[in-house]
Amino acid sequence: MTEPDLNLLIALDVLLAEGSVAGAARRLGLSASAMSRTLSRLRTTTGDPLLVRAGRQMVLTPYAEEIRERTQNAAHEARALLRPSASVLNLPMLDRTFILRSNDGFVLAFGATLIAEVAAVAPRVCLRFAPKPEKSSTHLREGRVDLEIGVLSNMGPEIRIQTLFRDRFVGVVRKGHPLELKGEITPADYAACGHVVVSRRDGIRGPVDDALAEYGLERKISTVVPGFSAALAIAQASDLVALVPASFLISQPVIERNGAQATLWIFDLPVKTREITISQMWHPRSEVDPAHRWLRQLVLKVCRQKVADQAS
Repeated sequence: MTEPDLNLLIALDVLLAEGSVAGAARRLGLSASAMSRTLSRLRTTTGDPLLVRAGRQMVLTPYAEEIRERTQNAAHEARALLRPSASVLNLPMLDRTFILRSNDGFVLAFGATLIAEVAAVAPRVCLRFAPKPEKSSTHLREGRVDLEIGVLSNMGPEIRIQTLFRDRFVGVVRKGHPLELKGEITPADYAACGHVVVSRRDGIRGPVDDALAEYGLERKISTVVPGFSAALAIAQASDLVALVPASFLISQPVIERNGAQATLWIFDLPVKTREITISQMWHPRSEVDPAHRWLRQLVLKVCRQKVADQAS
């Protein structure tokens, strides 16, 4: 019996993940014609078309959908077998790119320190921070990212989770804002101001609005922006109040002193809101990968140290 060409496994994994010949060719560094020939071989080997045309797009066949996750796991295991074992993990010689899916706030607060820590012991490692426009476990399941970082959502029972730190929201206004001059801020004082809020989706109501509602209050939302950096910039140049996670202020240059005068004033909210738990998440296929485990431990160390330094 002729053995199957196991080189086709990696191509099959990429084809099923990308769902297109062109996308798979880009990821594998092949020409479109070479990828088309590989698809033909895969069709012959599996006895299934795998990708079929639907209008202007290609879609997976039912069989391809059925084997996609098994293919991802098999390809990952094959790669893991060809890497050094845990006993011979050589960080100075480790040549690998890790993809971390996170929001901009995490990169701004922890990215520079994490990159420096990696470079000090594993100079050949590259950290790639991928955008996170929505919460989803798809990227982990498909092996497109190594770590998902953020607030836990419904990721599925198989996804591994580790708490990095606890966060909370704080208010931020420009230095000299009327709220700063009040001393103790009441819920009514806070609600009476105009607010700039961050939302990447349609909804703009959050836990702060629920807490204010218990006092019979509602804040006036004057503008909505897609990121916390934009919210701080607007707060600095206006009388609007920004609401940001405390961790986001760890590495913000706008919080630095200008002479003896701060550019922004940070205050605790006058209403109680739930703490935010920031976690790192990964697929179980990476659980025992020594390099992946090293990265997870490093992310945990950097996050907890930076948060502790901020609190002290």
